[in-house]
Amino acid sequence: MALGAQGFADPRPAGRIDRRHLRRVLDRMGLIQIDSVNVLVRSQELPLFSRLGPHPRSLIWDATRDGELFEYWVHEASHVPTAHHHLYRWSMERPRRWGSFRSFSRDRADFVEEVYGIVRDTGPLVASDLSERDGKKGPWWDYDDAKVALEILFDFGRVAAYRRQNDFARVYDVAERVLPADALAHPTPSEREARKQLLEMAARSYGVATMSDLADYHRHTHVRELVDELVDEGRLWPVEVEGWTKAAFMHPDATVPRRITARAVLSPFDPVVWNRERAERLFGFHYRIEIYVPKAKRRWGYYVLPFLLGDELVARVDLKADRAASTLLVQSAWGEIGIDADDVAHELAAELSDLAGWLELERVHVVGPGDLAPALASALASTVSPSG
Repeated sequence: MALGAQGFADPRPAGRIDRRHLRRVLDRMGLIQIDSVNVLVRSQELPLFSRLGPHPRSLIWDATRDGELFEYWVHEASHVPTAHHHLYRWSMERPRRWGSFRSFSRDRADFVEEVYGIVRDTGPLVASDLSERDGKKGPWWDYDDAKVALEILFDFGRVAAYRRQNDFARVYDVAERVLPADALAHPTPSEREARKQLLEMAARSYGVATMSDLADYHRHTHVRELVDELVDEGRLWPVEVEGWTKAAFMHPDATVPRRITARAVLSPFDPVVWNRERAERLFGFHYRIEIYVPKAKRRWGYYVLPFLLGDELVARVDLKADRAASTLLVQSAWGEIGIDADDVAHELAAELSDLAGWLELERVHVVGPGDLAPALASALASTVSPSG
């Protein structure tokens, strides 16, 4: 049910892939989480590849520039259909992130308004276009005062943003110049009804979920009363799931596919696995990425991705795109207990070959350790190269 709700019961399309297919994926997922790490490919591109296979990499970019998608803080930074803009306005009424942002918006309100005036009068800009450089710059983020002001305006929905292609920087402009007029004109529901609609959407995207699962999808808190109302209204059904200790819920339209025949490498921020506790509860798959773990302490690898085969997570691979050498590097490959290593390696080799071809890399090389690495290297040797 969970995989079907996320679109993995649907066969990958044959032939030309276009905006219609992007919409189909978004109808299932509801949003696509954004992440800046580019060791393989930016994370927001992987959910499309996992569900559609090779496709034009401009799909998300084009849909954003056309006003069909917008970026906002939902499940972290996310691409969201602009048709859902009205469901997030309750969140835009107040800064909802760190306390330092809230105090900044209160204590330096005049400065925030000054930055808004610059954006309004000068048109699209990135944070570096502003001359204010008073704040301390940390090792990870460049949140000087002007950047903080822009992010506060972004939180409030007064400015909107899209990503610059060459360096992934946010380009800010007043919302009315970025978002379609019909999206902005849509009536604003009450906060209670908007949050209920989002919980209902989460249930549709998850298939079956606990209350904490539903809350996590759009990063809600205090949802018990809302979920109870949805149950009373017939918009959610309470269910029991064998092995789960918490109450569960399903969307009335959820179905149980006859079978799942998927083959996909998953982004660390794919809804199938972004909630690590849920992934372990569903698949018995304990998953962590190790980007922030010192190299000597990593168990699986820097950017390790789960491999979905059928309805199971059967392996994990640490991948890197060596663009200079036109090679997709497998820096480690590990199989789950009980798999048929040769079968899994054969399927994974085919998927990695498709992934490399999509990324315009000429070859796939296994260069690191792992109990699946030898079988994968052998399978890749018998797989047609991406350029072939």
